[in-house]
Amino acid sequence: MNVVVCVKQIPDPANPGELDPATNTLKREGKLILDESDSYGVEMALQLVDAAGGGEVTLVSMAPNNEVSGLRTALAMGAAKAVLVSDPALQGSDSLVTAKVLAKAIGRAGDVDLVLAATESTDGYTGTVPAQLAELLGWPSLTFAKHIEIADGKAKIERQTEAGYDVVEASLPAVVTVTAGVVEPRYPSFKGIMAAKNKPVDQVTAADLGLDAGEVGWDGARQTIVSVEAAPPREAGEKIEDDGTAHERVVEFLEQLKVI
Repeated sequence: MNVVVCVKQIPDPANPGELDPATNTLKREGKLILDESDSYGVEMALQLVDAAGGGEVTLVSMAPNNEVSGLRTALAMGAAKAVLVSDPALQGSDSLVTAKVLAKAIGRAGDVDLVLAATESTDGYTGTVPAQLAELLGWPSLTFAKHIEIADGKAKIERQTEAGYDVVEASLPAVVTVTAGVVEPRYPSFKGIMAAKNKPVDQVTAADLGLDAGEVGWDGARQTIVSVEAAPPREAGEKIEDDGTAHERVVEFLEQLKVI
């Protein structure tokens, strides 16, 4: 069983950097790390391959400056190889362009049975790339999986909902998004870290994928961030002195919030 995991390399949330005032986009300079949301997909892929009795896990990522630090972390967890798309022409790409690039990159991974992705990235939170990717590949899309089973050429998932979960299945190949906490990601061992240094990373450009410069980056994007504003400061809450009727004010407040 061959599984591709879409992983994003992001600025460290502990030191996320700053926005570019000219483009209103996040500066992605220096070392990038593996998005924690994607570590769950990597772990799930490794477990599915083990359960299938064979196959491999391939990583696909799009990042600037040929950055591989986050990929090496996922390779150290046990993934076999990676495809990295890095090209200055990709700067300014929106979610749809990103999905187009990833779809082309997945084509370099050989015969693929399943693509896993996080429900959304930590630095973007659009949550739209996996569904767009599935549409471009022409494959079924299963979302918010908290459990995955593969059998008889189908993927069956427990889809997380507010009320519990739904059981949904689709034929393979398919694109599945996994929720945080679906599994417990393993820590890379020292042996895994050393082995990751020699695992192949296929580094390609947009042109290598057959994408014209006008299809990607600022020229290909259909979304533009027109402005960025600081969040308003938090206001002080209402303080209620209990004179014997404080409970009435609390009930009134909860009714305004439609909690009761």
